[in-house]
Amino acid sequence: MAGAHTLRETERHVDERLAGMDIDFQAMAVTSNLFRAASAVRNHLERSVLAAHDLSWSAFVVLWVVWIWENIETREIAAEAGFSKATLTGVLNTLEKRGLSSRKRSQGDGRLVVVSMTPKGRKLMEQLFPLFNKQEQFVASALSEKAQPVVADGLRKITELTEAPKEN
Repeated sequence: MAGAHTLRETERHVDERLAGMDIDFQAMAVTSNLFRAASAVRNHLERSVLAAHDLSWSAFVVLWVVWIWENIETREIAAEAGFSKATLTGVLNTLEKRGLSSRKRSQGDGRLVVVSMTPKGRKLMEQLFPLFNKQEQFVASALSEKAQPVVADGLRKITELTEAPKEN
C-alpha cells in the first residue's frame, strides 16, 4: 500500500464521488493504475536493488541510458530519461564524483557535451543489472507468462501514442 488507502478502497471512493458524471471509468482506471503501478515499481526497485548501491532512480536511469548508448550527448540523455537539463546536471555531477561517468565537449560542436561510462561505471552496471532484472522478473510475476507480452505491448502503445508529436 503506497498511501493511506488501498487501491481497491480508493477506486470504490472514486466511483462514489464521480457517480452520475459522464466519465469513462475504464480509461480513468487504466491511466491512474498505470501511474500508481509505475510509482510502486520505481519505489520497489529503489528499495530492493538501487539503495544497496547508493543509487537513486534518476541516477540509475542515467547510467542505463549511457551504458546502452555510450558516448551520448547530454540533450539526448535528458530526452531519453525524461529529465530536465537541470536535473540531469545534478545527477551527472554525482555520477562523476563517484567515478561512474565522465563528460567532455563534443569534438564536432564544442557547445555540446558528451557523456561516457567509465570502466567503474560499466563494472557497476554489469553487476547491478542482473540484480535489477531479478526484481523486474518479480514485478512481472504478478502477470501470467501469456499476459506479460500483451501488457508490455499495451504499455508500448500508450508510450508511443503519448510521446508522438502533436499535429495541429
